[in-house]
Amino acid sequence: MARTILAVANQTIGGQSLIDAVLEKAGGEGGARVIICVPRTNPTHGNIIYDDAVYDAAQIRIDLARGFLRQRGIDSVGDVGDPDPYTATMDAVAEWRPDEIIVSTLPAQASGWLRRDLVERIQEATGVPVTHVTTDLDEEGLPFKVTLVAANRTTRGDELIDTLKSMAHDEQHLFIVVVPPEGGGGQAVAEARGRLSQLRERARHAGLVVAGMVGDPDPYTAIMNALQFFRVDDILISTLPETRSGWMRARLVERVQRGTTVPVEHIVAGASETAGNA
Repeated sequence: MARTILAVANQTIGGQSLIDAVLEKAGGEGGARVIICVPRTNPTHGNIIYDDAVYDAAQIRIDLARGFLRQRGIDSVGDVGDPDPYTATMDAVAEWRPDEIIVSTLPAQASGWLRRDLVERIQEATGVPVTHVTTDLDEEGLPFKVTLVAANRTTRGDELIDTLKSMAHDEQHLFIVVVPPEGGGGQAVAEARGRLSQLRERARHAGLVVAGMVGDPDPYTAIMNALQFFRVDDILISTLPETRSGWMRARLVERVQRGTTVPVEHIVAGASETAGNA
């Protein structure tokens, strides 16, 4: 039987050191079965109202890692784990019985996992060989550009897709779309998820790499939460025209610009949409 490799990571999921380690361990005759485990982690900004947002963020990381490995000829499966990385790893070990484990973290000075002796605890508890790799995202970055896109009603317009296409050019570019639902309740979340699904399908046909999540109903909190989930290069906020946009009346663009150090771009889109909060 093929060997099973468990890779555990969060922020560093797209780092080159993790990809290289998986490729090295999975190489050779017969290959290997690769399991990607990402603990679902709550951000510290604001209150997460919908647990789905936390799950979605972890699933985006898994999909990203699987995509990179697939490009290199390695199939993998993903596992969204417990918020505690040790518990997430132990759960994955119990389910998948790996032959080897790779733990990817930030450097020691920035890693909460290392401060909690995660690697040593996993080694002692499992008796399975554990390889530890680090990625310094401040120094190395990621091998692709990441744009965070905040939109709601304008997801249906052509302007947003056209803007994403113009931003992507020929480089490897990932767009992470966060859609804040209009108000609370299951119906609002379902509508936001439907808009996100339609945008992702249109983006796929346009040759764009788009992942997404339903965020907090407050767009500012949704964006700030997403910035803790993901390391991004810039932010694109898509709204209706100012006279019809609750986001513009709440001065969302200016507030986000003050709240982050990454560039923030604003586009007006969805002129044919009915009035709403976006």
